[in-house]
Amino acid sequence: MPIPTHDHSRARERMVASHLAGRGIRDPAVLEAMRTVPREAFVEPGMEEFAYEDSPLPIGEKQTISQPYIVALMVEAAGIGRADRVLEVGAGSGYAAAVMSRIAARVHTIERHASLAKQAQARFDQLGYDNIELRVGDGTRGWAEAAPFDAIVVAAGAPEPPPALREQLSIGGRLVIPVGGGIFGQRLRRITRTDEDAFEQDDLGGVTFVPLIGEQGWAEDGSRAASNHVPGESRGQSLPQMIAGAAEALPDPDEEGFADAFERFADCRVVLLGECSHGTAEFYRARAAITRRLVERHGFTLVAVEADWPDAATINRYIRHLPPRDDAEPMFRRFPTWMWRNTDVADLVMWLHVHNRDRASSAQAGFYGLDMYNLGGSIAAVLEYLDRIDPEAASVARERYGCLTPWQKEPATYGRAVLTRGYADCEAAVVRQLQDLLASRLEYAAHDGEQFLDATQNARLVAAAERYYRIMYYGGAESWNLRDTHMFETLQHLLDAHGPQSKAIVWAHNSHIGDARHTEMGSARDELNIGQLCRQRFGDAAALVGFGTHAGTVAAASDWDGDMQVMRVRPSHRDSVERLCHDSGVPRFLLDLRTGRHEALRRRLLAPRLERFIGVIYRPDTELQSHYAEVSLPQQFDAYAWFDETSAVTPLGSQQPSGGVPETWPFGV
Repeated sequence: MPIPTHDHSRARERMVASHLAGRGIRDPAVLEAMRTVPREAFVEPGMEEFAYEDSPLPIGEKQTISQPYIVALMVEAAGIGRADRVLEVGAGSGYAAAVMSRIAARVHTIERHASLAKQAQARFDQLGYDNIELRVGDGTRGWAEAAPFDAIVVAAGAPEPPPALREQLSIGGRLVIPVGGGIFGQRLRRITRTDEDAFEQDDLGGVTFVPLIGEQGWAEDGSRAASNHVPGESRGQSLPQMIAGAAEALPDPDEEGFADAFERFADCRVVLLGECSHGTAEFYRARAAITRRLVERHGFTLVAVEADWPDAATINRYIRHLPPRDDAEPMFRRFPTWMWRNTDVADLVMWLHVHNRDRASSAQAGFYGLDMYNLGGSIAAVLEYLDRIDPEAASVARERYGCLTPWQKEPATYGRAVLTRGYADCEAAVVRQLQDLLASRLEYAAHDGEQFLDATQNARLVAAAERYYRIMYYGGAESWNLRDTHMFETLQHLLDAHGPQSKAIVWAHNSHIGDARHTEMGSARDELNIGQLCRQRFGDAAALVGFGTHAGTVAAASDWDGDMQVMRVRPSHRDSVERLCHDSGVPRFLLDLRTGRHEALRRRLLAPRLERFIGVIYRPDTELQSHYAEVSLPQQFDAYAWFDETSAVTPLGSQQPSGGVPETWPFGV
């Protein structure tokens, strides 16, 4: 849990005891330095309360302050003594240099970002750390005029240890550096200079760092810099090896640090979290962990999901401590029930309920449905609202909605009816009802703003759904595009209703949140989706995160409206994106696919490859034809979360095992 801002000294003691000494750091000088240096002074404003959690934090320029344990591990490995002269490459926030300055006689530190260097220097001055000298420059070339150094610590991953740094070690000096590119990812190495031309090397384990950019490191485009490039070596790496080198290993979604890797998206307006199937527990648990982090720490107040608006509204009332509607129908009872009536969703709902307790309404997190399938529920919600607020308007609405009534239970059949029964006028009627409702916005909002939002959205849904079910009869891209456009417009209405500072988290299938323009959907079928529309509307302020798996089990049905089964997922196809990730050998990871992160890998992944899409229907026998489509992964997503083996969700209700979440409000009625 976050710590109170006034309790930093006790937090430092807990950090040293739990995260450092408790994990094997033994050097008393390192422990005392970490106990002394105020980490809260080196984090971004507003992040002070998280300064002593064992996790990296963003500091600007797309860089991070390393987690305390990694700082302690590297400083201890460097074996710094009181008379030593130390070089640090990658000053960042200045925290590691500050720690080393409490041990060493003199610390030289280099930072390539002038803005970060300026901030770090100001912190050193404010704290009176006058034995640190900082400059802006290419850290891969070292600091020749200040050499030799007794220890060099590098806070970024290099393809190989830069020759300049090795040469600037004194005899007996230690270079501690992450070295990346191999199949096992970055490895932390300690290189000791034993003679003029002799070095010894120790492997200290796997780590994950930002790339070391410079003349003797990586180039800005992700390739190896010319002065440090071994001809043919990059081309000799397989794609799985390159993925392993770029992969950021993830803990289990239930572990506290899982969401740390997703902090990079905290400044976005919209974060879209996908899934390659609707019935995989790890995807729900991962998205829940990310959602909790973004809601708790970063001001996200809208959780918008691929679910029916009226059903989600019941959850929204529960988590916001509002009484249930008297006429509320059982929610998420329509196929596929397991998609939202499962233990992982229930856990998140309970967390949101507790989180919102004692918070002002404007600061509470809400839960909203983006989809349009529950036509009958939407009509009922609009009429119920109008009955209370404006009975005359309710009477008019009933007449206008009457032409839809026979098909509320099976709205897909409405598409057949309109071809022969003269229901074309119904579209105009429901649109007119929406217009009337919106025209009364100011009057109705005075009664209850939140309920007005609910009613107007239901009116929009009915107008869109009438057209959706009508054109669904014809097939083709039009019905898909209408549905995803409706979901995007619903998201936009939510953001507008909650003000310019509002931020949203979207849960939907990969087929909805990955940019359709860079998949077979867009290139071959002229389909768009909510991910594409968010990129076009919000640009870099929208983050599209896909989720994938190799094998395991999944909750799905063989046919629409069929019984849920726990099915075995076939191992991924040999020509698929998933097989490349599986062959990397890393069981859980996040792959940052944005421009400028891993450009060499990004270029290799641009070519179209197969990707698996499992919805609520899964047909293993025809998997290649039924569930695979070509995509360009780095253009489809901003990041890709990988879980090599996954398991089916646990549904609530009759199939729920004993000891699970009870069938109570909001899930039981």
